[in-house]
Amino acid sequence: MTPAALDAQLDRIFAARNRDDMGPTIAALLPIYEAHPSEPRVLYEVGGAYDTAGEEETAVGFYERAMAAGLSGDIRRRCYLQYGSTLRNLGRLDESLDIFARAREEFPGSVALGAFEALTLHAAGRANTALGSLLTLLADHVHADELERYKPALRGNADYLASLDADGA
Repeated sequence: MTPAALDAQLDRIFAARNRDDMGPTIAALLPIYEAHPSEPRVLYEVGGAYDTAGEEETAVGFYERAMAAGLSGDIRRRCYLQYGSTLRNLGRLDESLDIFARAREEFPGSVALGAFEALTLHAAGRANTALGSLLTLLADHVHADELERYKPALRGNADYLASLDADGA
């Protein structure tokens, strides 16, 4: 199967998924996985299906293998987000923070990564840093006339909030 045909097949399966019943999606993905056990996107999609089905421990292994197999581009960014979020959901907060730190190095402009990293910061008891990071995202990525004059104040408050967690660490 050509890479384009494989991508098209994965896209069709993803488009037909029912988030409330991932069994058929997983069943559709497993034969593809058996045929392409080291294909990064296949590993990612299988991991995502297990993740959505509530089988986070299984998903983590697939995410790790997808990353190691050379997942790239926007799908790599999405994998980082889902992997970091899954680790947070499993209570593995330090690992989640490490994944988000690596992700943000590779994809510094990703608003989605920043938002989900803030959730992990909050879960890790770093509420001030979480709020500060969201204020920075707001200042950097929301373009509204009424907000423009206040962006320096938002960034200043973000720095102040982050310092509160740093002082308490």
